[in-house]
Amino acid sequence: MEIAFTKMHGAGNDFVMIENLDGSIELSTEQVARMCDRRFGIGADGLILLNPPQADDTDATMIYYNADGGRVDMCGNGARCFTSFALQNGVGNDESISFLTDAGPMKASASNGLFTINMTPVHSIELDQKLDTEHGSYNFDFMNTGVEHVVVFSDAIDRIDIVPEGSAIRYQSRFPNGTNVNFAEIQNDGVIKVRTYERGVEGETLACGTGVTAVAIAANLTKNQQFPISVLVRGGDTLSVDFHREGDDISNITLTGPAKIVFRGQIQI
Repeated sequence: MEIAFTKMHGAGNDFVMIENLDGSIELSTEQVARMCDRRFGIGADGLILLNPPQADDTDATMIYYNADGGRVDMCGNGARCFTSFALQNGVGNDESISFLTDAGPMKASASNGLFTINMTPVHSIELDQKLDTEHGSYNFDFMNTGVEHVVVFSDAIDRIDIVPEGSAIRYQSRFPNGTNVNFAEIQNDGVIKVRTYERGVEGETLACGTGVTAVAIAANLTKNQQFPISVLVRGGDTLSVDFHREGDDISNITLTGPAKIVFRGQIQI
């Protein structure tokens, strides 16, 4: 079977986008992994299906797979690319869209080449935690911003050997489902620089939207960083996270940043 696809990226976090509004395409774990392979396939951090709506008051459904072919609840950068891709395919009202993810319903809007998504509610927050690995001891915060994230603040994240260190935390027994791992550094100008080891990719990605969101929330809760918070990702773009906070209650979380087309093509699967 030959499938049309669009390759997109959000701040360097790249995805294979497939229009599946008639619901005819079903992909196996192996097919997804093959298409995401950077040597033998298209190459991407994940694959996203634009599926028909499956809930009231939604325009479409976002199905997200990591590069290993595993289905995941949500992806922030992927959701921005999904918004752009859906609008290009006539879904929504030209400037906004409502869609369902495995993490719940979401809304998004487009303005001047930037895309703002209303993130799913954050939950399972654990602050000021500590764990030990063979690479050392880490003070961290944990939360679920659509998927699980660890946030470790450091003064020199460029010196971190992220694959072994991130992997050691990702596979810690205290995280039975695994976790994504973010190393964050608050710069003098208040912008937070972040590097992310992503579960399912099993390596560093150039950006992670749910990770950026987790970093921003952790910085506000534990470092008194004032929102909106700007986060510089490895791909070079700066994303903006805004939310409402009342006490320790976080609500109305938004993530704003770019979503760009790289190329379009056909692939035989």
